[in-house]
Amino acid sequence: MANTICLDGSLPGYHFQKGFGSGSSNWLLHIEGGGWCNSIESCNSRKGTSLGSSNYMEHQVQFAGILSQDPSQNPDFYNWNKVKLRYCDGASFAGHPESEFKNGTKLFFRGQLIWEAMMNELLSLGLSKAKEAFLTGCSAGGLATFIHCDDFRDQLPKDATVKCLADAGYFLDEYVLFGTNQCLFKLYICACLYVFINPCMPDILGNRTMLAFYRDVLQLQCIFPQEIIKNVKTPFFVVNPAYDSWQIENILVPIGSDPQGYWSSCRLSIKKCDATQIKRLQGYRDAMLKALSVFQRNEEGGMYINSCFSHCQTSYSAWHSPNSPRINNKYQMVVFSYFLFTRISKQTIAESVGDWYFNRKESKLIDCPYPCNPTCNNDDYTSSVLSAAV
Repeated sequence: MANTICLDGSLPGYHFQKGFGSGSSNWLLHIEGGGWCNSIESCNSRKGTSLGSSNYMEHQVQFAGILSQDPSQNPDFYNWNKVKLRYCDGASFAGHPESEFKNGTKLFFRGQLIWEAMMNELLSLGLSKAKEAFLTGCSAGGLATFIHCDDFRDQLPKDATVKCLADAGYFLDEYVLFGTNQCLFKLYICACLYVFINPCMPDILGNRTMLAFYRDVLQLQCIFPQEIIKNVKTPFFVVNPAYDSWQIENILVPIGSDPQGYWSSCRLSIKKCDATQIKRLQGYRDAMLKALSVFQRNEEGGMYINSCFSHCQTSYSAWHSPNSPRINNKYQMVVFSYFLFTRISKQTIAESVGDWYFNRKESKLIDCPYPCNPTCNNDDYTSSVLSAAV
């Protein structure tokens, strides 16, 4: 345990809610999100927050969405043992001491060790006897779910039902827009431009050479979910908005890629996009669906791809409530008097995931393109930017 520490050297943590009734032998783990840090500066900044230090973590947090204990909000998993794994290593529970700086910088990349230690403790608390187990995560936590899903399965009883879900963790290896044009290189190659412009800026390992950067690029290709998922053997469910607000703001149009400000409003609110920008966003949706096309043929897999401009959707009310986004792909045959007709039933994320997890029916739902779905509660970050400016 001495080596199991957050970025700043503090001990990691988790929140636990005990299951009851029919769910007392079932476990749901949810890995917190929070992006990555990718430089000495960004990792040092993260040390002063709950995403890099347990010294800043709340002692109690609200369990909502897929973690809720309210059956009206979480009909299938409300009475399970639930664990929220706090995220404090900056790299989706994937770092290792070999990745740490050797130049005296006090940053600890121990994500893999944190994962192993948390699993060992939870196994001792009853996870080792689970009848049903579900590993989930949001954003960077969703990526961690891709990475650790099969290991999670391997540590549990062979006769247990074990599945995984990633929410907003399907990060694309996709083109970056520069103003009104596309970069001719993929995202990871575009990063080279930054290295050329800032040759003295070290990468996450403290290296300063293009050779070191190129080596890291080749290794990091395996981190993209569209590559990881090819080898995941455990049944997996993908929840992702086709217009992922974080990805559009940080991958499609990252800071510095739009010097003229053409995307300044659109990248923060899809309602402020013009026809040309919407066309670009439809192209991003097409790229996501293409990347998911092979997985879509996986008989054990499930997916819920709605047309919302949002990010994580399983850990708050979007999961299952009167205001949740829905997809109109579920059809029911209804008998009324002497007539038989088809009624469209709008399905929430929770209903779709529950159908898949418990094998009630196949659940692979893909929404129509924006702006077809009026149930979406689209993110709008323009007001926060204006408030900051004031």
